[in-house]
Order: sequence, then C-alpha cells, then structure tokens
Amino acid sequence: MGRAFEARRTRKEKRWDWMSKTFTKYGREIAMAVKAGGPDPAINTRLRLIIQNAKNANMPKDRIEAAIKRASSKEEGNFEEVVYEGYGPHGVAIVVETATDNPTRTVAMVRMHFNRAGGSLGKTGSLDFVFQRKGVFQLNPEGLNVEELELELIDFGAEEIFEHEGKIVVQTSFTDFGAMQRALEERNIPILKAEIQRIPVTFVQVTDQQAEEVLELIDKLEQEDDVTAVYHNMK
Repeated sequence: MGRAFEARRTRKEKRWDWMSKTFTKYGREIAMAVKAGGPDPAINTRLRLIIQNAKNANMPKDRIEAAIKRASSKEEGNFEEVVYEGYGPHGVAIVVETATDNPTRTVAMVRMHFNRAGGSLGKTGSLDFVFQRKGVFQLNPEGLNVEELELELIDFGAEEIFEHEGKIVVQTSFTDFGAMQRALEERNIPILKAEIQRIPVTFVQVTDQQAEEVLELIDKLEQEDDVTAVYHNMK
C-alpha cells in the first residue's frame, strides 16, 4: 500500500497507544480521588482538577463518568500512589510516580527496568535534595495579561508566571497548590491543566549518546500502565 500509508498507520498507532495510556492514567487518578474525597467534583477539588485535565486530554465524557462510577462501587480495586527513586545510567537521578493496586508487582517492574539499564533503585526520600515539588497550572492566555496576573496572584503563592508554548504557566510551592486552585476558580480563570511536578534543582551533564540511554529507560518506564509520571535531572 506504499510508504505514505505505512507512515500514517504508524502515526495513528502511536496516537492510539498514547491515548490508551493517558486515559488509563486519568482513570486511576479519578479512582484515587473518588476514594479519598467522594464522587462529587463540586466538593472534591482534587477530582474536579483531574476531570478538567482528562477533558483537556480528550478523554471522552462517558469514560470519565464510568471511571467515577466504578470508583464509587465496592468492586473497584484500591489504587495507591507509590513513588520510586533511583539512579539511571550515568548517574542521572530518576523519580517514578505510580498508581497501583499491587505495589509488589509494580516495584518488581520498576526495579527490572532500572537493573536492565544499569541503574539502581534507592530509598524513599533519597532524592529529596535533587527535586522540589511544585504546583504547575497551565492557563489559556486569552484575555489575560501576565504582569497583571502576577500582581493579582502573588498573595496566593505564585512564585513564577510566564508564557510557554502558547499557554500561561503559573508555578507555586507544593503547599500553595490548593490556594492557587481556589484563587483561579474564584476569578473564573479556566485551568487547562494543573498538577504537582518534580522540578530538578541540580543537574547532570551527559553526552548525546548517554542521553539516548537514559531516555530509553524513561520511555520503557512510561509505557507501563502503573506509571503516571517520570522525572529526571538530565541537563
């Protein structure tokens, strides 16, 4: 059928794989949020944000509702957030966030990928000096002025506000995440995406070849259903 057809099929398959992985991730986050704070997004702020993130990732409404319904039933397994820390190839620090209903299975999987790449898992908290947890909000820039927004949000914990890839990004400390969410919602500023990220404060310089080896490990981890996010300090 020709190269053009094969190229289109490859792109579609990659997109389907990405969508499947993304929807699985949000389904598990919804489950954890419902178990922790109930199924009503009007009073469950964590669930409300996850639903918004899922919608912006094009997760169908019926799939979101089904995830909430499953999480509200006793049949749904209990997922928990488990974080693994270690060093990949060439001394690059890597943090793996997971949502799992079987930590024994998940730690075995994460350790396998680290070992095969020549890395090793460390103890929980061993990379606290490498990464800081930050609240990161992505906003639609339409009708917003960055300088005015900074003055308005500084009292609610805004540490940095800047434009990136057509969006306004607001960064807060981990503890100010909830206050910033409330401040944006009260001002009817639509949140495109909101999440806690791990921002590196120290970095490791690597060559292009070394970077490829690290990225190969990260890619394999990100393909696992249990994994929700992977962070590294590769410069």
